[in-house]
Amino acid sequence: MTNSAISVGLQIGTQPPLSGARALLLAARVARLESVMLIDHFQSGVPRAIWNKDLTWLAAQDQSPHEFFDYQVLLGYLASRAGRLRLGVGVTEAIRRHPVLIAQAMLTLSHLTRRAPILGIGAGERMNIDPYGLDFSEPVTRLEEALQVIRLCLSARGPITFSGKHFRLDRATMDLEAPRGRVPQIWVGGHGPRMLRLTGHYGDGWYPVSVVSPQEYAAKLAAVRAAAAEAGRDADSITPALHRFAVIGATEAEARAMLDTKAVRLLGLAAPADVWRQAGSVHPLGAHFDTLVDFVPDRHGRRAIEHAIAAVPDAVMTEGPLLWGTPRQVAAKLRAFGDAGMRHVVLAPVSGLVSRRAARYGLWATVRIARSLTSRRGHPVPRG
Repeated sequence: MTNSAISVGLQIGTQPPLSGARALLLAARVARLESVMLIDHFQSGVPRAIWNKDLTWLAAQDQSPHEFFDYQVLLGYLASRAGRLRLGVGVTEAIRRHPVLIAQAMLTLSHLTRRAPILGIGAGERMNIDPYGLDFSEPVTRLEEALQVIRLCLSARGPITFSGKHFRLDRATMDLEAPRGRVPQIWVGGHGPRMLRLTGHYGDGWYPVSVVSPQEYAAKLAAVRAAAAEAGRDADSITPALHRFAVIGATEAEARAMLDTKAVRLLGLAAPADVWRQAGSVHPLGAHFDTLVDFVPDRHGRRAIEHAIAAVPDAVMTEGPLLWGTPRQVAAKLRAFGDAGMRHVVLAPVSGLVSRRAARYGLWATVRIARSLTSRRGHPVPRG
C-alpha cells in the first residue's frame, strides 16, 4: 500500500447545457478535489447512427451527440467559480490551434484562477482533424515543435524566433506573463517511446489514458524520467498523472452488469491492441486499428458499430484500461498505480451513461474515493 497521498481530479464534458458543467464544477469544489479537466472535441466518440435512448438515457430525440462548447471559452467562464480548484484541458493538440494561441489562452487563464492551470496536450485524434480538412501528417514531430514554441512563450522575454518544419516565428512578440507562482503547467498525454521522450524533455506532467497495468505505468514513467535526466531536467519535478474512465457500482455485480451495457461496451473498442491480443481476439475495425487515434465516429454505420460493440470480449472490458468495481475496489486499484509512482488521477465516471441513478452514484463514489486516496494512511472507503 502506498504511503503517499494521491490527489484526484474530475473530467467534465463540454456539452450543453452550460448548467451541467457549472454544477459539476461546484460539486468538485465542494468535495475539495484537486482539479477539473475539460475535454477538447469537435465531436464525440459516439456515432450519430447509434445515438438514441437504447444507448443512453442522455440521448434526446432532437439532440446530436456532437454538440461541444469551445474549451478555452468555457474555462474562462468557469474560472471565477473554481476557487482553489486547478483548471485545465485534457487534452488539446497543436493542429487546430497554433501553439502561440494555446500559450496565450493558458497564460490568460492563469490570471483568472487562483492556481496554475494545466495544459494537457497530445498529438491529436483523427475525429477532430480529418473531417475538417486539416493535416494529420507527422503529428509527433508537429507536437515536439509546438512544445518548444509553447515553452518559449511561457518563459522567454522579448521577440521569439523559431524555425521548424511546421511552425515558424520571426521575432514574434508574446509578452503576456503569468502571475507569480501560476505559470501554466504542460502535461503531455503520450504512450509510445517518442511521446514519452517528449514528456521527459518538455513536460511538467505525464497524463496517459490507455496504460493498462501498474507495471506498465512504472516502466513508462521510468522512461519519462530517463528522458528528463537526458535533457538535464529534474525528473522528480514531473507530475506522474493518469486519466481513467471509471464504472463504479455499489456492488461488484452492479459494476460488472454496467460493463455489459452498450454505452459502456463502446468504450472497450478503445482498448489497446495488446489487450485485444491477450483476449485472443482481433479488433473488429481492423487488426491494427487504434481507436484512440483513428476512429472517426460518423464514418461507421449502425450495423458496423453494433457488430463491433458485440464483438468486444469480456476480457477486454475487465482487463483493459477501464477502471471498474465498487468504490473500495476502485480505490485499491488506484493505490496500486500509486505504488507504481502515480500521484494524480483524473476520473471520468462513465457509468453515468447507464442511468440517472448511476450518474449520481458515480459522482458520490468519486468523492469518497478521493477522500480515501488523499489520506496518506490509505484508509479504505466505506461500502456503497
